[in-house]
Amino acid sequence: MILVTGGTGLLGAHVLHRLLEEGNQVCALHRSAKSLATVRDIFRHYADDPETLIKRIEWIRGDILDIPAMEEAMKGVSEVYHIAATVSFDPKDRDMMFKVNVEGTANVVNLCLANEGVRLCHVSSVAALGRTEGQCLIDENTPWKDSEWNSNYGRSKRKAEMEVWRGIAEGLDAVIVNPCIILGPGDWNQSSAALFTKVWNGLPYYTEGENAMVDVRDVAAVMVLLMQREVFGKRFIVTADNFKLVEVINLIADGMGKKRPTIKASAAMMAVAWRLEKLRSALTGAKPFITRETADNALHVSHYSNGRLLQAMPDFKFRPLDETVNDVSRFFLADMGRMAK
Repeated sequence: MILVTGGTGLLGAHVLHRLLEEGNQVCALHRSAKSLATVRDIFRHYADDPETLIKRIEWIRGDILDIPAMEEAMKGVSEVYHIAATVSFDPKDRDMMFKVNVEGTANVVNLCLANEGVRLCHVSSVAALGRTEGQCLIDENTPWKDSEWNSNYGRSKRKAEMEVWRGIAEGLDAVIVNPCIILGPGDWNQSSAALFTKVWNGLPYYTEGENAMVDVRDVAAVMVLLMQREVFGKRFIVTADNFKLVEVINLIADGMGKKRPTIKASAAMMAVAWRLEKLRSALTGAKPFITRETADNALHVSHYSNGRLLQAMPDFKFRPLDETVNDVSRFFLADMGRMAK
């Protein structure tokens, strides 16, 4: 049996689909029946009968902070894909994010150690790697330095990684993956999938930031392959390549038949935008559309290397960006059409 935490999210659902495709027995944590809707919607893009796939999964009510639920979920498990995490760039979510990402990961590691023979694939993030202004290329060996360029999310994922390294030191067979920005179909109001909604609704602004991108299907495939090949005790950046953010937005706009953004957002404009959003959020209680951290990320140039991964798996081929964007745009339009009926 294989356990997936965070199975109702973008990456988790794709990992579940990949494992099911290969005939594995899987179980997954979920908080409510409603949370399965996203899994169903994602499976619908790849299967004619998503309900049959969902029924093949043993669903366990709970989360990674719920020790009794986790102990129940671990019974008979030989592998764990730990994907559950809180991603937020809102300062109000900092304490909760650290609790889920750090304490929750510690729970997973401890239970893996307590159940002999269990192997772990932990999903971290490139945000947990060291980075500084003006740095050209970041790889797995780039040293962490506390700086203004590290987000609270990145800090929480770094501390979570430290829990996994502790487990490895205590004898746990584990591998860590550090994905970059993951593109794929999911909840169109969450994570990177929300970018497609923003472009669909009209996005006039662009920035000159650069970052690494990868197809969610490729991340899921890499994780499963690393576990199958028993590549433990290492971490791997998972990225297809580095791209200008405006290049990605233009591809999304073209794929949806929308107008490309034409107004370059300067640092001064972004500084005003996140401050206004902070004020709006304080007055209305709504989540800010943009925060200081997301504004900084949109302007920052960060390049990541996938050399270690391709050396470990020289036969693996990442999907090109245009294929990924075209597929996700098609999935988005299909969902919009289904919702309109």
